[in-house]
Amino acid sequence: MNEILQTLSQIGIVPVIAIDDAKKAVPLAKALAEGGLPAAEITFRTDAAEEAMRAITAEVPDMLVGAGTVLTKEQLDRALSAGAKFIVTPGYDPDMVKYGLSQGAVMLPGTATGGEMQQAMALGLEMVKFFPAEQNGGVAKLKALAGPYRTLKWMPTGGVNTKNLTEYMAFDQVAACGGTWMVKKDFIEGQRWEEITRICKEAVKTMLGFSLHHVGINCASEEEAAATAKTLCALFDLDYKPGNSSIYAGSSVECTKQPYLGDMGHLAIGTYNVDRAIYHLSRRGVEFDHSTRKTDGKGNTKAIYLKGQVGGFAIHLVKK
Repeated sequence: MNEILQTLSQIGIVPVIAIDDAKKAVPLAKALAEGGLPAAEITFRTDAAEEAMRAITAEVPDMLVGAGTVLTKEQLDRALSAGAKFIVTPGYDPDMVKYGLSQGAVMLPGTATGGEMQQAMALGLEMVKFFPAEQNGGVAKLKALAGPYRTLKWMPTGGVNTKNLTEYMAFDQVAACGGTWMVKKDFIEGQRWEEITRICKEAVKTMLGFSLHHVGINCASEEEAAATAKTLCALFDLDYKPGNSSIYAGSSVECTKQPYLGDMGHLAIGTYNVDRAIYHLSRRGVEFDHSTRKTDGKGNTKAIYLKGQVGGFAIHLVKK
């Protein structure tokens, strides 16, 4: 996948911003980044859009800035000149897409039907906007389209919020979601930067969905692993599940047949998207042992250990 699209996928949520005062653009961008969302789609719905993009690009260089509601070639040219790294259109206009590609732009055209999506794929696009998402059938429609368009990624926008975010982000072909709930007009006009940061952090927490998946107990041998698992199964009426390298007592306790990472064992933390979790935790200074990374058939990370341990336990991220 294109590097810009890959970064959008790792960030996961793209705030969609209509800003009237370009002077507020930089503190807004810093508030978003502080909340864990270093991306912004600045829409051409206001006269301040171009100046806002220039300001953020110059003063918050780590922010991935894109232009939204791009309707004309002239707007597209202005957006690229202002530093936009991706271009989002509300609908599918093949001429606009072709022009943007000819200018080296990363294009995310709005699509609502399978026909529009197929045309976008024919032009070589890997990812498109699905808009307006909720009004067009939401994630249920995307799942219905996933069969014939299994290589296409989507960025649903329109009606996405913290209440339905998990439903979208749990679907593998949803690369990112666009939303306005953390950048409402009154928040920006009132310069409520701390509130915007708080809402962003809440959104990231919801998107990642961390929860305890299982506990791993380091056993010295296969015999000890079997005895430990059988004891737990007998105590709590759990299913005994033998495997190649470990034995499970139910689905929540793994007894390893030989010691692995962690003095005591490991804690497996489930998340909807391990690669996205790696990105966000790395921004917080967390380090990973990439030699432990396991992938699925598509190259996505399905499991990885953090470096170090907590309370004698190694920490292991796994896909829910």
